Amino acid sequence: MYRFLLSRQWVILTLIALVLIPVMIRLGIWQKHRYEMRTARNDLVSAALHAKPVPVERLTSPGHTVTSAEKYRTVTATGTFDTAHQVVVRRRTNSDGEVGYHVLTPLDLTDGKVLLVNRGWIPADAAQTTFPEIPAPPAGKVTIEGRLKADETTAASGIKEIKGLPARQIMLINSEEQARRLGATVLGGYVEQTAPKAKGGSPEQISDPGREDAPLNYAYMIQWWLFAAAVPVGWWVLVRREGRERAEAAAGAKSETEPSTV
Repeated sequence: MYRFLLSRQWVILTLIALVLIPVMIRLGIWQKHRYEMRTARNDLVSAALHAKPVPVERLTSPGHTVTSAEKYRTVTATGTFDTAHQVVVRRRTNSDGEVGYHVLTPLDLTDGKVLLVNRGWIPADAAQTTFPEIPAPPAGKVTIEGRLKADETTAASGIKEIKGLPARQIMLINSEEQARRLGATVLGGYVEQTAPKAKGGSPEQISDPGREDAPLNYAYMIQWWLFAAAVPVGWWVLVRREGRERAEAAAGAKSETEPSTV
């Protein structure tokens, strides 16, 4: 009844089914790993954002690489903004998707070290060749609060360094590069300022990091495993239908060839 399974067509169909099953199972496992990774990141970010603020130098120091556990921790720092040496970071978007600059201003700390502070977003002119007008920060000694971030690199961000940029414009925020430019002792990483809150005429405050859509990966995981389960079921349905059709065709052919007894 099922000798047709040895035909070229059915051998190929069966081999395809046998290949699809482990591939779909593997894709489901990959989505499971993505779900777990994104869930862990969301939990880490949430814990960091809700942790009690600490002085920045408790978490970072010159040459320090900010870890994933330290990233997004709320830190405080006291010092004086050095607007003479501030730069802008090109091709950064705000919450509405508009392209502009991030304003990176060194904060001279009371102990002589320097902290890089991303004060927020400002719009860019069409040419992006001249240094933009930047709202001034508070004058004199100020205490700020913000989220600690790791140095940006091409490998981590995908953003490439470009040579020959207009004066005081950069592509990546990197404490080592800024330490060389400033000739100063700069703390590792940088801070996205969240307080004091931005007022009219100030750079637009950078929004909180969003949560990654981990449930979507969970749904994809279930979907791939359902597909994997459906392949053998579908194969068996096709086999049964083919067998039934062949049996009916054979029975019809037999009845036509048998002589009538009437």
